[in-house]
Amino acid sequence: MKDPLIRMENIYKWFGKTYALKGVNFKIDDGETVGLVGSNGAGKSTLVKILSGNFPPDKGEIYFKGRRIEIRTPKDAINLGIETVHQDYSLIDERNVAQNLFLGREITKSIGPIKLLDMKRMKTIAMEKTKELGLNIPSSDQEIRFFSGGEKQGIAIARVMYFKAKLVILDEPTTALSIKGCRQVLKFVAQLKERGVATIFITHSINHVYPIADRFVVLSHGKVIKDIKKESTSIEEIEELLARS
Repeated sequence: MKDPLIRMENIYKWFGKTYALKGVNFKIDDGETVGLVGSNGAGKSTLVKILSGNFPPDKGEIYFKGRRIEIRTPKDAINLGIETVHQDYSLIDERNVAQNLFLGREITKSIGPIKLLDMKRMKTIAMEKTKELGLNIPSSDQEIRFFSGGEKQGIAIARVMYFKAKLVILDEPTTALSIKGCRQVLKFVAQLKERGVATIFITHSINHVYPIADRFVVLSHGKVIKDIKKESTSIEEIEELLARS
């Protein structure tokens, strides 16, 4: 039997005397889309912050393709191919599309002993990757502040696709988006799936993730109360769980 891409076992996290996670088990396979749902304070963000290297678990183990690992920093996560798109998209409004796509991982070229940013190449790649996602970007020189929320999500997803992520964590990606923006995000997630990229879609609204998820993990008060495949459940059942939690 093939090992899952990521397996988290018996994960605990305390903040002072308050626990955020208590004995959580979570796994995701290559190319799988998992809806991680729960009300505010359920433990969703804490779980993925552990997975993305923002802080360690107090107890528990993490496995990557069957091999036990420790994720101490965000760089450790990125080196494994785990990329996170935060609610603020991790973009800088005053910088252009190309600068944001390569933020912190810029392409350089050498002129003798001097290294310079290869802006021409970065701009070309930025246009190629955003076009692949169906984004209508007039120029890679355009500052991010001029784009809609859905377009910003697309640019952030283009970035993780370029850097060949194996797992993309989307933290409340449809918050404050228009209906059109929500549809764009669902389309982007479908494209990740087509490329074999696993996705964790964090949300407190089951309606936003139900159309594209393969499986749902429901958290409540730091515990998993349901882990179920889409074909074995319904929106109504999960909404009932959320209402009771």
